[in-house]
Amino acid sequence: MSAQSLSAATTPTTSETKFYTWKDFRCAYEIHPSEGANSDRLSLLLIHPIGVGLSRRFWDRFTTKWFNNGQTETIFNPDLLGCGESEMPHFAYHPTDYAEQLHYFLENVVKKPVVVISQGALLPVAIALVQKQSKLIKGLIFAGPPAWEIMTKPRNSLQQKLVWNLLDSPFGNLFYRYARRNQFLESFSERNLFAEAEAVDESWLQTLQQGAVDPRSRYAVFSFLAGFWRKNYAEDIASITQPTLVVIGEEADSISNKDKPENPEERLISYVKHLPNGQGNIIPGRNVLPYESTTEFVEVVAEFCQTLG
Repeated sequence: MSAQSLSAATTPTTSETKFYTWKDFRCAYEIHPSEGANSDRLSLLLIHPIGVGLSRRFWDRFTTKWFNNGQTETIFNPDLLGCGESEMPHFAYHPTDYAEQLHYFLENVVKKPVVVISQGALLPVAIALVQKQSKLIKGLIFAGPPAWEIMTKPRNSLQQKLVWNLLDSPFGNLFYRYARRNQFLESFSERNLFAEAEAVDESWLQTLQQGAVDPRSRYAVFSFLAGFWRKNYAEDIASITQPTLVVIGEEADSISNKDKPENPEERLISYVKHLPNGQGNIIPGRNVLPYESTTEFVEVVAEFCQTLG
């Protein structure tokens, strides 16, 4: 995908930031209805990735393209605790924490059927959410999910705690200050996230820098780096009965060099064969498909939503 096609998107849709309270924490979200949106149709619930500066702003490009493409499904776009405009308490976050937050959000704010879209390694949050709330979830979409080996190879709990303790220290504070520098963000994005270096645009870098201004945002990032999300999810994935779409990038790779190499076709097959009602697509891009391959991603999501009615 060329840099020119990436820059062709219009200014992201704007929506008033709203808040709800969950467990005494103030949590932020947006609702994006298109003009003439049909409230009877399925809505989308977006789960943003976690990383330095990441928040619900990750989905801005997708949201804009979604409505420019003529789609009428309403989008619910929340900030997870510790990210964006939600509160940032000092504790180690686990996928079940986020699933509980989103479960409350579904039950008390959305209150209607949704298609859940998870990005990357936040897939465990979607898995935990569907286990807590299957009634309102009519379908799921895994955008750029991790390598199958990562999703089925647990990390030792002692190792997780050791990494967390190391990062939750003055050393970690210094590391986070280093990691939110523009040079680091650009280099990391080029090496690990995007298929083409020129796709790492100014909009992307500014969003990350702005999202990392508050040093308390490091707790969610450190929880992710500690690997509290790592366990064997094979049985959990096999228990998902809702229609599920898996979308893999043509140049998808793993952020872990220790795991066995896996090409996109193998990854897609691994997920689909374990899902009772799964299907898949491979589209251009690498690991952040809703941002780098927005047009193609919107198209496959729209087609999937049409099959759900």
